[in-house]
Amino acid sequence: MQPPQTLYRTALGGLEKIHEGKVRDIYAVDADSILIVTTDRLSAFDVVLPDPIPDKGRVLNQISNFWFARTRHIVPNHLTDRPLASVVQDAHERALLEGRAVLVRRLRALPLEAVVRGYLIGSGWKDYQQSGTLCGILLPPGLRLAEQLPNPLFTPATKAAMGEHDENIAFEQVERLIGAALAARVRDTAIALYSFAAAHARSRGIIIADTKFEFGVDDAGRLTLIDEALTPDSSRFWPADTYRVGASPPSFDKQFVRDYLETLDWNKKAPGPKLPPDVIARTSDKYREALVRLTQ
Repeated sequence: MQPPQTLYRTALGGLEKIHEGKVRDIYAVDADSILIVTTDRLSAFDVVLPDPIPDKGRVLNQISNFWFARTRHIVPNHLTDRPLASVVQDAHERALLEGRAVLVRRLRALPLEAVVRGYLIGSGWKDYQQSGTLCGILLPPGLRLAEQLPNPLFTPATKAAMGEHDENIAFEQVERLIGAALAARVRDTAIALYSFAAAHARSRGIIIADTKFEFGVDDAGRLTLIDEALTPDSSRFWPADTYRVGASPPSFDKQFVRDYLETLDWNKKAPGPKLPPDVIARTSDKYREALVRLTQ
């Protein structure tokens, strides 16, 4: 059986690439639309690694589209109904992009990451140990590592440039950035999305510990969900059957990669090290498992 074809970087004929992110390549289409291609690139510690992860881009795209379709009752999203063939004429290029590209509306992206946390883990756990707070929000005493929070919390962050880290910001800073009314809509919408998705995922054996959303607004000021939604890249997915309070659960994403990289004498700056075949294969399998669990 042939391994799935990977796509690390794109250069499409006849379209202008306007952005290359850690995972996604974005092309200008016209005044109203852009093309987003989800590649198989993987970043760890904010460094894009040299080896692609087979199927990763298609999995991320399919998971995002699954959530976009199921959350329209909460907030509109950026997807259009335009087929790929309407903008990518070359049959070979279309085959490369199949299942990993979407045509979306051009919107004004809001300058923040809308982070929602449902469990105490990662930087939130470190904050809590030091101050009893999570991103400045006072929490009850006595919570343990990986414990579910009393309620999901909105903990926004800045959007960092490539290779830099996002920084948590107070809700008041969000109000100053985008206005109080829009800030409240972003907060309430992000929490509603997380709560809806977390309930579905839990029924499929996955805990969504936390996630981040990106939003844009159209010319009428209507809030719209953009970028990706509730994927293993933008969220912490934990297997529910092995979850235990007090222990850091394994994730459905880059866990094998992070664990391997931590064994290396690497300063966590570009260029990133190459990955061994078994780490690549196990990581690819975890992404596929997340897709199957959520959508089938």
